[in-house]
Amino acid sequence: MELVCPAGGLPALKAAVDNGADWVYLGLRDDTNARNFPGLNFDQDALAEGLVYAHARGRKVLVAINTYPQASSWTRWTGAVDRIARLGADAAIVADPGLMGYARRAHPALELHLSVQGSATSHEAINFFHEHFGVKRAVLPRVLSLAQVEAIVRRTPVEIEVFGFGGLCVMVEGRCALSAWACGESPNTGGACSPARAVRWQEMSAGLESRLNGILIDRYAPGERAAYPTVCKGRFAADGESYYVFEEPASLNTLELLPQFLAVGVRAVKIEGRQRSPAYVAQVTRVWREAIDSLEKNFAVKPEWSAQLARHAEGSQCTLGAFSRPWK
Repeated sequence: MELVCPAGGLPALKAAVDNGADWVYLGLRDDTNARNFPGLNFDQDALAEGLVYAHARGRKVLVAINTYPQASSWTRWTGAVDRIARLGADAAIVADPGLMGYARRAHPALELHLSVQGSATSHEAINFFHEHFGVKRAVLPRVLSLAQVEAIVRRTPVEIEVFGFGGLCVMVEGRCALSAWACGESPNTGGACSPARAVRWQEMSAGLESRLNGILIDRYAPGERAAYPTVCKGRFAADGESYYVFEEPASLNTLELLPQFLAVGVRAVKIEGRQRSPAYVAQVTRVWREAIDSLEKNFAVKPEWSAQLARHAEGSQCTLGAFSRPWK
């Protein structure tokens, strides 16, 4: 299995490469990618330098152009495809079928990976993108059980990539409307779920409050660790109680499932976190590289691996997410 790691900037790319990533994925510094946050992502010079650094060490670079262009902005998205192909990116992560069609026609040598934003949760959907656009790999949304992943792998020639660690999206990516409802702008076109411009923190008599475009998302007691405010991970009043109605702020951690991933034919494991620091990228990549390499021996999750990953988990909690729901 290959290890696919995030980079929000050039230092993170180098950290991923130096600590054992097979692929590094990143985005351009605009709304063509789904992590369009201030201070993140790559301009042309940084991307060119990152490609040289990765390729010199035998690693590959993916560029996420995985938001959905509108009629008025189509040429900006096609221009992004042109730019990364010209610079020598190894693959593009794409969600929009029209953009896939353009990339295949204009740059047939550019490998295409189906983004998790494409919301493909069946082998029929994945095979459609393969037959029409030549997609080589698909990133599965974080809502499928292991049995469902295995069923997809058996029925498609497309390589399958699953998320292994990092922030957990409880919705089927690409279909969530919560942030759009709260902020008036869709992450699928604007490139950011809970954009920074809409986030506000305020100390109140009842505790620290986090708001998204004026909507109260959570309230924290003194000393309680606060999470970045997203609608799906807020505490809300329901049936007379106040609790995490949709999902607790926790990180997906599937380290213990690596042998099962290998057995069912998963081609790559992806680490979430383009918005995280180079230190996060370095430490998490190092753990997962060691874990994947140990699959050839007598695999067992080492306590130090779990301890290191727990330090980087959202809300200091880890979960198996949908993988822990055998009834699915």
